[in-house]
Amino acid sequence: MPARKYSTQPGTWDLTGANFVDGGVNFCCFSRYATAVELLLFDGPARPKPFQTIQLDPRVHKTFFFWHVLVEDLPEGTCYGWRMDGPTDTAESGCRFDRDKLLLDPWCVAVDDRLWDRDAASRAGDNLATAMRSQLVRDDYDWEGDNHLHVPLTEAVIYEMHVGGFTRHPSADTPHPGTFRAVIEKIPYLQSLGITHVELLPVMAFDLQDVPPKTASLGLENFWGYSTHSFFAPHPHYACDAKGARDEFRDMVKALHAAGIGVILDVVYNHTAEGGADGPTLSFKGMGNEIFYHLDFADKSRYRDYTGCGNTVNCNHPLVTRYVIDSLHYWAHDMHVDGFRFDLASAMARGEDGTPEHHAPVLWSVELSPELGRAHIIAEAWDAVGLYQVGDFPGFRWAEWNGHYRDLMRGFVRGDKGLVQHVATRIAGSSDLYEHRGRLPANSINFITCHDGFTLYDLVAYNKKHNKANGENSRDGHNDNLSWNCGVEGPTDDPEVNALRRRQAKNLMAILLLSQGVPMLLAGDELLRTKQGNNNTYCQNNELSWIDWRLADDNRDMLEFTRGMIALRKRHPTLRRRRFLTGKPEREGAPPDISWHGVELDDPGWDDGNTRTLAFMLAGLADDEPHLHVMLNMWEDTLDFALPRLAGRRWFLAVDTGREPALHATDDQPTVHGESYRVGPRSVVVLEGR
Repeated sequence: MPARKYSTQPGTWDLTGANFVDGGVNFCCFSRYATAVELLLFDGPARPKPFQTIQLDPRVHKTFFFWHVLVEDLPEGTCYGWRMDGPTDTAESGCRFDRDKLLLDPWCVAVDDRLWDRDAASRAGDNLATAMRSQLVRDDYDWEGDNHLHVPLTEAVIYEMHVGGFTRHPSADTPHPGTFRAVIEKIPYLQSLGITHVELLPVMAFDLQDVPPKTASLGLENFWGYSTHSFFAPHPHYACDAKGARDEFRDMVKALHAAGIGVILDVVYNHTAEGGADGPTLSFKGMGNEIFYHLDFADKSRYRDYTGCGNTVNCNHPLVTRYVIDSLHYWAHDMHVDGFRFDLASAMARGEDGTPEHHAPVLWSVELSPELGRAHIIAEAWDAVGLYQVGDFPGFRWAEWNGHYRDLMRGFVRGDKGLVQHVATRIAGSSDLYEHRGRLPANSINFITCHDGFTLYDLVAYNKKHNKANGENSRDGHNDNLSWNCGVEGPTDDPEVNALRRRQAKNLMAILLLSQGVPMLLAGDELLRTKQGNNNTYCQNNELSWIDWRLADDNRDMLEFTRGMIALRKRHPTLRRRRFLTGKPEREGAPPDISWHGVELDDPGWDDGNTRTLAFMLAGLADDEPHLHVMLNMWEDTLDFALPRLAGRRWFLAVDTGREPALHATDDQPTVHGESYRVGPRSVVVLEGR
């Protein structure tokens, strides 16, 4: 413990958080209704008691609604927290002050949770010995010339991955499993796959203990990270040294950029780790509960929950909007992040009365921010209580996770009939959702699977979810997954079933990468990773969620197929069009940009309620680009598809998921002769015309 107390000065209100300045560290936080404020200083993250407690005098240390103090000569590494007292008439005022609770700095850039006890923070009484600590760190990082990559979404292939689960399995063979550093070691793999961006599940500091009691009793924890408590601090458990988490994250970003890979963060501004009325007091509850959360107007002790997580952040209150924008600017400017995917973004569209607003200030502030002008912004355009805005999310630049695409492709490939007209619209970029509002194909983030739900393999191996391991009697997770187990539920030794599953997985992967819009893959799908039918592994920090790298050998054919499909997409600009297809030639003498067919030419069967086939030809964007002809057969029978005639060109076989090998490199493509091609049952075929 330091031998002396540190002297103080009034400090300033216009530097939120803790900032090294001339003479010391300026601390500043916001609380409109606090009547007493203390700053507690700790000599390290594991110290149960402070070495100094500084009481702030509102006549000296309060400006407007900001509390501030400068502590002279305070060293780096010092930990700190706030305590505040104020009104407790919660039902009337919405305030939830608890003078016994140690509060995190909402603007802290480093946090340590080694002493944390969520239950103690949820009960009345002092939690000093079991609270999280904010920590002082200087910022002298050397970016060595790194900057954002600015790869347009039109060119993107996004890879959604979990920092911990990506390298936690022993087969990852890394000295620092589950960390930012371990991701760096896997960059050669990511490069070989061909993806352009990683989309990281939440990396802002989150509460591992935020799970239901029965789930916690099984030794499980919050794994996915959708329980943020510190919106400026990297998660300490993804770092080898919690105090250095910020620089370790930056090392990862810098290394990914050097490899040509952009970084998109999955961010959770719709709710926090503080939960509902019975949840812990971490920071916002104890400083400004009345503005930070949506509260019931009739009884402000009750939270309005549009997220299913106990609370909803009141994002469109002016001060909260500013907080969210400052956080995004920090990650974009100080951490060099290239984009953001917003979890349950429709909750952020709700005004202070809970009503959806098309001109929601926070969303338009993101849209129009000059500092975020070239950052990718992606919305999960729904919330937990029925607000569904896919195709109608506020703004024009926002891309959206296209849930319609996911559901249609799953149904079509499992064999549902009469979907081809809708499938064609999704493959062509979902113009019905976006074109009428002046938006573009890149506004559609196409995906088959994501972290939430079945993996690609489980989608073709299970008819229902198997979530008992989560401790909630399988009440959690989606019930309707539009999956098909190919005849047997779960693992089987039947070679025909296993072969069909592999073909179905390739079909889904192929269609995803042949569609206009932006493809997003779930990490491990290229390896046929399984979660044993569990479609909600949010609490499974174990081999159920970790990527088993031995699958790269076991399922080499699927890995090579995925690499080949990404490469095919990259060498064909016609698959990455900036504008919507018209069905007309783009230049004299060229075929239409797209023409639709079925088994017979020019007969796609739009009005046939029984059809399960579709074919289309995409013209090359330039004279020297090959045309593409794609045939989709989701029947159980082999069918002969008529082929368009090419003037001065021949058809070559690029992909046939019904054969081995399923994909041919450009210099190894067999010539296709005749006026038709025989497409096997449940198969996707791609021909290149050159």
